[in-house]
Amino acid sequence: MRYPGDSNTSTARMVLRAALITMLAIVCLACGWILGSIRPLPAVQELAGVSPDTESAVPSEAPSSAAPSSAAPVSSDDTPSSKPEEALSPGMPDDEGIFSAYYERAYQKASGMTTADLVGQVFIFRCPADGAIKLIDDCQPAGYCLMADFFEGRTPETVPETLASYNNSSRVPMIFCCDEEGGTVVRISRFSQYASQPFESPGRVYDRAGKESVAIDTRDKAKLLTSLGLNLNLAPVADVSTDPSDFIYDRTIGRGAEETAEYVRASVETYHQYGLACTLKHFPGYGNNGDTHTGLVYDSRPMETFETSDFLPFKAGIEAGAEFVLVSHNVVECMDPDAPASLSAPVHDILRDELGFTGVIMTDDLVMDAITDYMDGESPAVAAFLAGNDILLSSNPRVDYQALYDAVESGEVSEARLRESVVRVLAAKYAMGIL
Repeated sequence: MRYPGDSNTSTARMVLRAALITMLAIVCLACGWILGSIRPLPAVQELAGVSPDTESAVPSEAPSSAAPSSAAPVSSDDTPSSKPEEALSPGMPDDEGIFSAYYERAYQKASGMTTADLVGQVFIFRCPADGAIKLIDDCQPAGYCLMADFFEGRTPETVPETLASYNNSSRVPMIFCCDEEGGTVVRISRFSQYASQPFESPGRVYDRAGKESVAIDTRDKAKLLTSLGLNLNLAPVADVSTDPSDFIYDRTIGRGAEETAEYVRASVETYHQYGLACTLKHFPGYGNNGDTHTGLVYDSRPMETFETSDFLPFKAGIEAGAEFVLVSHNVVECMDPDAPASLSAPVHDILRDELGFTGVIMTDDLVMDAITDYMDGESPAVAAFLAGNDILLSSNPRVDYQALYDAVESGEVSEARLRESVVRVLAAKYAMGIL
């Protein structure tokens, strides 16, 4: 039996229950909004006085940049082109050059090396007749330059075995190079166990059929060197000389700048085709100067001569992708009247900034008389390194190594400057397939 007031009571209870449920839902939504897990509907935002297009007053915690969520789409504002440029790590080369794809890997590798090992990586030593493995153990050089005395008593079978034993002692795989120019400078092909006859001079090769004969000659050099385990030739000679009385003439093609540039380009391209790195020498151009093996040489030619002649073969080689440039010991007065080119920062600045070379710069051998006379018997290693060289070619390894190591320890050479060259050298090794 129902009483007359029951329907009103029931209706009131239903309204109260609905109101409670609605209030509970609003509280839940509000909590979710505050915690950032729920975005409120536009109508609710308007009631709360918040524009639907603005972010929550209490933003959720930003995701870690080191481990972004794969579930959330990446905004176009996060693309590399729209991000502010990041500061370079100290010692990271600042260029987009031929080795830049390997800089990050090289930097990480360098970061795990001791100062002693970093110093070693900016030297290529002349391989000693005795104690070669001990020298590697002590100094960890970037590589060895192999002269005729290394090849004379060995065979095509024993040379690779010897080089493999050197690598076994090195914590970083090594560069093995030599000067196999042809003509008067042949470290390997002069010995009959390696070649039926020595390589001809660049001039004779070029005279035969221009760049076609150059390509064949360079191919044969590359095949010989790589078969023996070498990975770098200190060639081609990019000097311009047209006078047979010039000291450098027999090592050049004996032609003008344009033909020399053609020769250099063909050489570099062929070396790369057959898997051998190469070196342009002797920057900024030897010209008609005397022999720096026997003393200081002063080059008084005007800058215009270099810009219209001597630089052209180097530019051609750089454009073709040459990995290394070797700097001479001539005092080039129009660039720096006070120091040999190999010890001159202005000369290196010209190579980097005007010719656009981003590869590895190396000195000619620092034991040559032009340098020993200029340095009055002191080690030139620190001066050469501060001038801008990445690799120091040294036949006085322990003295030069110790001089540079001491300069790094004292702060005369900064760790960032040392690391910059080491990164470039290691990046070259990655590019060359050594690492």
